[in-house]
Amino acid sequence: MRAVLLGPPGAGKGTQAVRLSERWSIPAISTGDIFRANVKGATELGRRAQEFMNAGALVPDEITNAMVRDRLAQDDTGEGFLLDGYPRNPDQAIELDSMLADMGIELDAAIEITADMDEVTARLLKRAEIEGRADDTEPVIRKRLEVYATSTAPLTAFYEGRGVLVQVDGLGAVDEVTDRLVAAVENR
Repeated sequence: MRAVLLGPPGAGKGTQAVRLSERWSIPAISTGDIFRANVKGATELGRRAQEFMNAGALVPDEITNAMVRDRLAQDDTGEGFLLDGYPRNPDQAIELDSMLADMGIELDAAIEITADMDEVTARLLKRAEIEGRADDTEPVIRKRLEVYATSTAPLTAFYEGRGVLVQVDGLGAVDEVTDRLVAAVENR
């Protein structure tokens, strides 16, 4: 299984990525983990990314794409992978297609976890309270969801047009959502 996991902040992508990774015996690859590994390892890409992060700027696609390319070339991805947090926009999706073509493989599925925005906002506010994230206020969360809607949501149309999109409701008990995700992907 070679898949990407899409959905708004708070939809449960991280939780489901771990569960699907175990289910399909493939690595769950989060861009956050890739960034941390490159920064901690003081790789050239990590140093370049750190400069942008220190300045409070987004890391350019060129650096993010290179990090993902390096990660996908590792041995543990031979039987598949689940990308969480990448691609974030159609340009990155096109670059991912190019990476996979260079490896002689294709994406099997783009799995979108859907969720009501009010419910997601409530989830994120609760998480902020539990984890002590004072900066995760309702206006900040709503802004993040707005950014998602304008920059990342167009991936839905991109992957739908390619015939690999699978959409699953992310609301409900964690086990129920996992079961829906597995069934939706395996039945497509």
